[in-house]
Amino acid sequence: MNRRKTLAFALAGPVALSLLVAGGQAGGVPTGVASGATVEYTVLIETGVTRQAAVDAVAAAGGTVVRDAAAVGALVVNAPANGFIQLVSASEAVYGAAHATPIGRIPRTEGGTLPRDEVSSEHSSTPAAAPAAAPAVGMDPLDNLLYGLHMVRSDLARSVQAGDSRVLVGVLDSGVDATHPDIAPNYNAALSRNFATDIPADPNGVPIDGPCEFAGCVDPPGWDDSGHGTHVAGTIAAAANGFGVSGVAPNVSIVSIRGGQDSGYVFLQPVLDALVYGADAGLDVINMSFYIDPWLYNCTSNPADSPEDQLEQRTTIEAVNRALTYAHSKGVTLVNSLGNEHNDHGNPRDDVTSPDYPVGAEYPRDVDNATCLSLPVEGKHVIGVSSLGPSFTKADYSNYGTEQITVSAPGGWFRDGLGTPSYRTNGNMVLSTYPRNVLLARGWIDAEGNVTPAGVASAVLRYCDGTQCGYYRYIQGTSMAAPHATGVAALIVSRFGREDASGLTLSPGRVEDVLTSTAANRACPDPPLQTYVPVGRPAEFDALCVGSAEFNGFYGYGVVDAYAAVTER
Repeated sequence: MNRRKTLAFALAGPVALSLLVAGGQAGGVPTGVASGATVEYTVLIETGVTRQAAVDAVAAAGGTVVRDAAAVGALVVNAPANGFIQLVSASEAVYGAAHATPIGRIPRTEGGTLPRDEVSSEHSSTPAAAPAAAPAVGMDPLDNLLYGLHMVRSDLARSVQAGDSRVLVGVLDSGVDATHPDIAPNYNAALSRNFATDIPADPNGVPIDGPCEFAGCVDPPGWDDSGHGTHVAGTIAAAANGFGVSGVAPNVSIVSIRGGQDSGYVFLQPVLDALVYGADAGLDVINMSFYIDPWLYNCTSNPADSPEDQLEQRTTIEAVNRALTYAHSKGVTLVNSLGNEHNDHGNPRDDVTSPDYPVGAEYPRDVDNATCLSLPVEGKHVIGVSSLGPSFTKADYSNYGTEQITVSAPGGWFRDGLGTPSYRTNGNMVLSTYPRNVLLARGWIDAEGNVTPAGVASAVLRYCDGTQCGYYRYIQGTSMAAPHATGVAALIVSRFGREDASGLTLSPGRVEDVLTSTAANRACPDPPLQTYVPVGRPAEFDALCVGSAEFNGFYGYGVVDAYAAVTER
């Protein structure tokens, strides 16, 4: 999701609770008795072991089974906060345990939500201009502002295949605003679900999601208090309805399978639940623009981590891979943003941001590429997407590297176009749908719906046709690149899928084959060391592109191409 982490402007996320203290060390080896307030855990059953044996192990460690997560061989458990993970993991019936969701509580004083869609605010304060020309047939009024739509040739593809409503695309994110005029025509309310519960504050009272808007702190499926999920959904499949913008695959169906918090955090159990539900519901493609908190990299045995933290990270790796494998086996194509840390995934820099929950719990860790994974993108069966600016240059923030990249796509780069009038303008970023309620809460529109000066400075745009208005925002990040690839994947299923009980289906292997074989090859820059110093970035951002024109660390197999994909023979 656009999270502190996922966007070039994005947010970050958590696992944690009273066990995480300054320096990241847990309270010590358990003495044999778990203690403290009851919290929720994901307990993985060891392969080949009966469920009952694991249930007995949970009980012996002081826990109670709340429900099964059978598709991934897991139990969701309530147990004491201190010592349970190591106690239950000592059983031969248990692979390991991790906190299912973080600990949170109602803050003593009201606070707002954390900004979830950017880690930096690179926006022009100049209002965006209206399109200079009337849209082409099949295009919407603001589509001329979407460089990404034209870069992936969606404008040409829709003359052949604009998408089939029987193709179901899951948006595993912060939620989707089902009332937005560009989302509503394609939104599947019957299948949409919310698997995340709002967290008003962390254990120390620091506001996270802020005060709950709905009973039980559970938002309805068609609601988005962040904006990230709605922005992602619009890029994938905003309707070509003569209003606002259209998406890469404007006729496919959007299914919100919310697993992220309002604040941008994304935790383990909601992701597992969303992936399993999406697979069972017959979704064809799932977009994941996030990494799972609280660890940017989950390491199996990092010496900087406490024994309990090591157990949690090993469990997270196994649990996520089980869920990804399950979804893949049920016919789901999985697409993930590559991340915004300007890292070569094959040679990452030290991790200084984890654990990112509770606030202030992070400490520096050396990252061993052989034993540390950023998830879900480094998990099984996942298509990883890097981010490009309008000039096809790899965005400075975008992760890269031959180890994890599959394809590249437009994700926005505000600093593109050095030496031209477009340099540092909003048009270098990705414009997409945004929820009215978020803009109102942030003061970016007023009570009458007019964009405020603060909204202009945050790259907000309003479009009205006389009877209704819709809102849009320019953002950049690999969170914005992934949905372009997801939209092309949905067009591939629409074009080549076969009918089944849920509509159309196409094996994930076949989807990926078409996606990669029709992507537009692009060679590394010459020289291959791309420097971003001229646009104001420190040398740390410099990136070395390795590989051939057919496959390299910046572009993968190439830039996704919707028209080539739907005309593939």
